[in-house]
Amino acid sequence: MKKHIPNVITLLNLFAGLCALIHAFNGNYREAFSLVCLGIFFDFWDGFFARIWKVQSPIGLQLDSLADMVTSGVVPGLVMYKMLGDIQENQSQYNLTEDTYYMGVVPYLGFLITLASCYRLAKFNVDTRQTDSFIGLPTPANALLIMSIPMIQFQYTDVDFVIDTLSNPYVLVGITVLSSYLLNAEIPLFSLKVKSFSWEKYKMQVVFLILSVVLIALFEFIAIPIIILLYVLLSVVNNTFLKKV
Repeated sequence: MKKHIPNVITLLNLFAGLCALIHAFNGNYREAFSLVCLGIFFDFWDGFFARIWKVQSPIGLQLDSLADMVTSGVVPGLVMYKMLGDIQENQSQYNLTEDTYYMGVVPYLGFLITLASCYRLAKFNVDTRQTDSFIGLPTPANALLIMSIPMIQFQYTDVDFVIDTLSNPYVLVGITVLSSYLLNAEIPLFSLKVKSFSWEKYKMQVVFLILSVVLIALFEFIAIPIIILLYVLLSVVNNTFLKKV
C-alpha cells in the first residue's frame, strides 16, 4: 500500500492542474493560480514520500512528469494565450482588422511555454545529471512565474506603470520567449527537494526558502518573479564558487 501513496499524491497534482485549466479557460486567474500552487504542493510531497519510504519507481517518474506537463506546462501556456487574447480584444490599438488579421497568431505564441515545458520534462527524465540538481529552470518555478503576472495586475490595479507594462503584448511575448529559454538553458540550478535533514548539505536551500517567505510576506505576488530571479542568480554564483574551489 505504501508504494502507491506517492503516485496517488501525483494524481492529485494532475487533478489540481485539470481544475486550474477549467478556471484558466474561463479567465478566473486567481482560482487557476491557487490550483497550480496546490498542484506544486502535491508535486513536492510525492517525491518526498517516495524518497523517505524508498519506493521510487520508473512509473512514478513518468507519472510525475505527465502530471507536471498539465499543471506546470499546459496551464501557464493557456494563461499566457488568454492574456494575449484579452489584450487584442480589449485594447483598441491591438484590435484585429482586415489589414492586421495576421496578428491573430500572437496569442498562440503563449503555447511556446507549453512546448518548452514538454521538452524540459522529457530531458529531465533521461538526463542523469539532474539527480541532485537541475539543468534549466524547473517547470513548477516557471509556472509560478507566468501565473504571477495576472496576480500582480490584480495587486497593482492603481499603479499605471505596472498595468501598462504587463498589458503590453510585446512585454508578454518577451516574457514567453525568456521563460522558454530558461526552461531549457544549460544552467545548473540547485534543487529545492530536500532528501535528508542536513544543515551542511542544504543550507543554501534553507536560506533561500527563508528569503522567499520574507519576500512574499513583504511584497506578495510581485515577490514571485523576484524570487525566481534570485534563484537563478544564487545558482550561478554558487556554480562559480564551486568551480573556483
